[in-house]
Amino acid sequence: MDTTHIYNGPIGLETRHAGPADGDVVILLHGFPECWSTWRHQIPVLADAGYRVFVPNMRGYGHSSKPADVSDYHVDELIKDVDAIRRFAGVEKVHLVGHDWGAMVAWWFALNKPEQLASLSILNVPHPSVFLGTLRKSPIQMLKSWYVFYFQIPRLPELTLPFNKFFFFRDILKRTSNKGSYSDEDFRELQKHWRIPGAMRAMVNYYRSAMRSQPKSKKGDQIKTPTQILWGEHDLALTLDMARDSEKFLENGSLTTYPDATHWLAHDKPDEVSERLLEHFSAHPA
Repeated sequence: MDTTHIYNGPIGLETRHAGPADGDVVILLHGFPECWSTWRHQIPVLADAGYRVFVPNMRGYGHSSKPADVSDYHVDELIKDVDAIRRFAGVEKVHLVGHDWGAMVAWWFALNKPEQLASLSILNVPHPSVFLGTLRKSPIQMLKSWYVFYFQIPRLPELTLPFNKFFFFRDILKRTSNKGSYSDEDFRELQKHWRIPGAMRAMVNYYRSAMRSQPKSKKGDQIKTPTQILWGEHDLALTLDMARDSEKFLENGSLTTYPDATHWLAHDKPDEVSERLLEHFSAHPA
């Protein structure tokens, strides 16, 4: 696996890549508070199957650029980073996979640039319209999303999150994933990323931007791209009903649930996720 910087104008994206140069292109997007290593189990499997795999540290993470303005983390800007990777790869269509914030960006890319996708795979994040609607109407979901509101406080999250060697992050990942899903090596890699100057503010700015300026698609809410939603049922942050409601927005899609998995599905069920991705890509070649 090699690393390069791919540029969207002044925004540099630290990107791991693997697989043959002539393979169909797969882009894997991580979420909060992780990094490229979310996909450490899937990368070699996809590359060995003949896919050309790109795995960025999303803007604000790792050694990717960390713009100062909150508005720079709006999903309208984030999908431009994905398109920059597609253009770097020199292809018309890609297979796009996202988890957590990466999934939200993937949803938004599919809504706005469907002509550039061969397939879409979403892990444990509902369609944007479902998430926003549920957050407004459901007191239970508001409680589950308490951290979103905490992150709106100026400067305080950046000061408190690093406390006690990033205990907040380590505790959440351990408590809300299956036992053994995160190794000591995983935490060492994550802490290396969390310690990078400016990382905390950039990571929190995703949530600040989302609350200050909610996205609106000019092309409607329906997803035309062949889409699969993979969902760990023991997600303590997002309800299973949100996954089921998201199916209504898919013109050509499916939902697969995992009763004994959590929000961190790629870690809990690495082999099953890899298998489902390969099946989906094969059914919808680029």
